[in-house]
Amino acid sequence: MKRTLGVCYYPEHWPKKLWKEDARRMAEAGLSWVRIGEFAWSKMEPSPGDLKFEWLDEIIDILGSAGLSVVLGTPTATPPRWMLEKHPDMLAVDKDGRPRKFGSRRHYCFSHEGYREECVRIVTLMAERYGKNPCVGAWQTDNEYSCHDTTHSYSDSARSAFKNWLRLRYPGSGNDGAISALNEAWGNVFWSMEYENFDQIDLPNLTVTQPNPSHVLDFRRFSSDQVVSFNRLQTEIIKSYSDAPIAHNFMGKTTEFDHFKVGNDLDIASWDSYPLGFLEDRIVASDEFKQAFARQGDPDFQAFHHDLYRTVGKGRWWVMEQQPGPVNWAPYNPAPLPGMIRLWSWEAFAHGAEAVCYFRWRQAPFAQEQMHAGLLRPDSVDAPALAEALQVAKEIADAPIVEECISEVALLFDYQSDWMWQTLPQGKDLEYFNLIYDNYRALRRLGLSIDILSPSEDLSRYKLVVAPGLLHISDDLKRKLSDRDCPTVVGPRSGSSTESLGLARPLGPNLPNINVTTARVETLRPDMPILLEGGGSVKGWNEVLESSDNPFRIMANGDIAAVSSGNLTYLGGWFDNEALTELFREICLRAEIALVEMPEGLRRRETSKEMFWFNYGTKNVEVEGRTFPPQSVTKDEI
Repeated sequence: MKRTLGVCYYPEHWPKKLWKEDARRMAEAGLSWVRIGEFAWSKMEPSPGDLKFEWLDEIIDILGSAGLSVVLGTPTATPPRWMLEKHPDMLAVDKDGRPRKFGSRRHYCFSHEGYREECVRIVTLMAERYGKNPCVGAWQTDNEYSCHDTTHSYSDSARSAFKNWLRLRYPGSGNDGAISALNEAWGNVFWSMEYENFDQIDLPNLTVTQPNPSHVLDFRRFSSDQVVSFNRLQTEIIKSYSDAPIAHNFMGKTTEFDHFKVGNDLDIASWDSYPLGFLEDRIVASDEFKQAFARQGDPDFQAFHHDLYRTVGKGRWWVMEQQPGPVNWAPYNPAPLPGMIRLWSWEAFAHGAEAVCYFRWRQAPFAQEQMHAGLLRPDSVDAPALAEALQVAKEIADAPIVEECISEVALLFDYQSDWMWQTLPQGKDLEYFNLIYDNYRALRRLGLSIDILSPSEDLSRYKLVVAPGLLHISDDLKRKLSDRDCPTVVGPRSGSSTESLGLARPLGPNLPNINVTTARVETLRPDMPILLEGGGSVKGWNEVLESSDNPFRIMANGDIAAVSSGNLTYLGGWFDNEALTELFREICLRAEIALVEMPEGLRRRETSKEMFWFNYGTKNVEVEGRTFPPQSVTKDEI
């Protein structure tokens, strides 16, 4: 597939007299895709059963006649007001017991059967009507699952569905499951929390103090499975009427459901990339760092998600929403520096994206997103981003098709481990995602291209595998990690828990081919790092290791920080950037993995035929005798 561009469009927001002109300008700008429909349920069905698809027929025809392909979104993220009259108990409920009221979006509970039936109905109607329409080139299910903290619902519907889910997870000889198995798995003998039957089980909120962590973990698993099944309802319907590929637009640093499982039912994984907004509202960094990159974004955050969603989509992935200017939802909303729209677009292509779609075509003059920039101003005058989009369109016209990304390094990412860390963090601000991201950032600063993989993926082709923070490791994965002929780095906290989030016995990491045991753990204040010999430190999480194998890193106090045996290395602490960089540098040189040290703000990415260099900084930087200008993209043919 050729690299392509697209845009998100809301024709229901604009007079019909603008539609043909908009389509013409989109085509002239070199755009190929136009996403519509994902928030328009009230225009499709203004009252129950009163279907109004004629406007949608018209705009699809207009866009298609202009040579554009439509990405048609199902509108299930925005149920109309009448839906609440029909199903007053469909609202999601937060952990404090408050309903998520009508007045914005995503106010439904994934477990509400009545709402699921309504979704089946509207998706079926859309698939029947547009499944064979040649202008519809792709589909999108719903919109941004989990956005605004909407995965976990504590409604009566969720409670009922959760109990049924538990019966299947802990099956008995009859139809009601084995409550004894659940009691044992959860350790309910503690604090007299034992249940006599599944009907007694409530949701893990509003307890006096911390709820049972095993209970919380299973609720997280259940909630993830509800997202998976909700999405599958839609994909199965669409696939029965249409051969066009189906996508969902995931988000940045969102881990409340298993994206790999949702991806199994999709043809394309996409995500919504907002570099400046994400820098402000979800990246842990110093004020100095955020100030330095306030108008460019974190040099690694977008790349991380590109690499993650490439795997979620089994090689096929898009950016469905690309930031074109200031957003409206972050704590601070600066405008990007000149050149950054082009840089972000090309960075996605360098990581294997088939399409980059800008959000949105024209800035809305009303409602919640009126301060969110588009490619056009509200008065239809070109906004600054349009010129850069035009430049990218001209550049990709002669570019090669999407090339295979080449990576020698794999980083494992496990949603189950994230839920375990969230349930039992043991220390303030200790997040699995941030541990993974620290490792990714250190590898990128050595000039490496990385694949982010599920633990179930084949690891055999990689020269280095990095697997931090896997609290529970299956026996199969233990063998995969331990028996490799190339270096593998595991830890910290890996193998320390049972599947139910109890302490593992034997104590972790309990890996074959390495003799190391975690005898004790501690979590550290931010002002209590433990220095390492040779530079860097352990921060946040530290383990006391017992081992007869070779110490690989020693703390300044003489304690063992890491142990190595053959190709396997176990880290007993959360290494800071300096320590991680030095460790990976040493291991990569041993594995004959070529490194290029990246100055602050410069990163690179390799495909089968190209090497891309991205300078996020505001100054020239020099590497290996070459100069890379600020806010720039440089491409080398390989």
